[in-house]
Amino acid sequence: MGEAIAIRRVDLSNFRNYASLHLESDPGPIVLTGANGSGKTNLLEAISMFMPGRGMRSAGFDAMLHSHAAVPQWAVSISIDKYDEPLRIGTSWQQTSNGTSQTRQASIDGQPAKGISAFGEHIRLIWLTPAMDRLFAGSAGDRRRFLDRIVAASDLDHRRRLNSFEKLMRQRNLLLGEGQFDISWMDVLEQQMAGQAIAIAATRLAAIDVLQGHIDNTKQAGGTSVFPAARLMLDGEIEATLRHTPAVQSEDEYAKMLCDSRKIDQAAGRTLNGPHRSDLIVFHSEKDMEARACSTGEQKALLIGLVLAQARMVQSAFYGQMPVLLLDEIAAHLDQDRRKGLFDELTRSQAQCWLTGTDRMQFEALNGKAQFLTVTDGKIQQG
Repeated sequence: MGEAIAIRRVDLSNFRNYASLHLESDPGPIVLTGANGSGKTNLLEAISMFMPGRGMRSAGFDAMLHSHAAVPQWAVSISIDKYDEPLRIGTSWQQTSNGTSQTRQASIDGQPAKGISAFGEHIRLIWLTPAMDRLFAGSAGDRRRFLDRIVAASDLDHRRRLNSFEKLMRQRNLLLGEGQFDISWMDVLEQQMAGQAIAIAATRLAAIDVLQGHIDNTKQAGGTSVFPAARLMLDGEIEATLRHTPAVQSEDEYAKMLCDSRKIDQAAGRTLNGPHRSDLIVFHSEKDMEARACSTGEQKALLIGLVLAQARMVQSAFYGQMPVLLLDEIAAHLDQDRRKGLFDELTRSQAQCWLTGTDRMQFEALNGKAQFLTVTDGKIQQG
């Protein structure tokens, strides 16, 4: 599939159960095995801190601090190969003396960077965790956040638009809650919300179309994947309108909807319509069945198929380079054939993938193809 970003070194300080760690890693698959609670997921979470947000667990930064840290600060740094040139990037967080949280710091080759988003020019990460296994049977909010991670992995401005819309919406909700507001200012606020909302919806729709294209191309290329093909749909008023209405008109219509619904939203205490209410609907294509009605194993297989398609989507948007994959407890709910099929697809992709599990036997198909590491109480050794 072409070039791939590879993490070649990881250094941790006071992160979770790692007081300190220095790890040299191979460019191909890396398998981390060990007992529950040994620190496998903690290492993947540390790597995930190089994407905007709070990482693969969405935890508070203070929760990531080692319990016996002498100084209330954790740090993570990695070295990556990019076009055969080494690059060192790092991020850290420190708690102030009064217990408040400071903004996370970022650096590139030892120089301060303008926020975590600066890493997006150098590395892209995709992860899959056990908490996501029931994504299709969970809440619309979980699926929407999953979709937005897919979009943001290819479009670095998407998260900025989401944050801007949420900030504007909070201001509107606050004004509505106060009961008295300047109508002219509210009109301006709602017009700004509409601009961000349409941009968010348009970006999501474009991402869904591209992702579906990668899924369909894999199927049409011979159907070699052991994972079922998904059919995707975005359920939301704005998205439905935008499919057949010009963006400028859609923006005006949403601004009018916000204006007309002020009393209803005021009574509800929140904004009832917008991109924050949309839902990602996934179907098992061969069975023509919504994913939420599929078995646990089928849901996991659909999810893995989506993540693999997302990796190809990111590759097409990121200089032709595959992202780094963080696959936590990936073998759970997969039979032997699907485990082998997954490992074969990962090997063919040439992506560096970090995989975790409690039983090394689950990864025997990767013998001779992967770097195997054993994790024990915050310490890692080869083998």
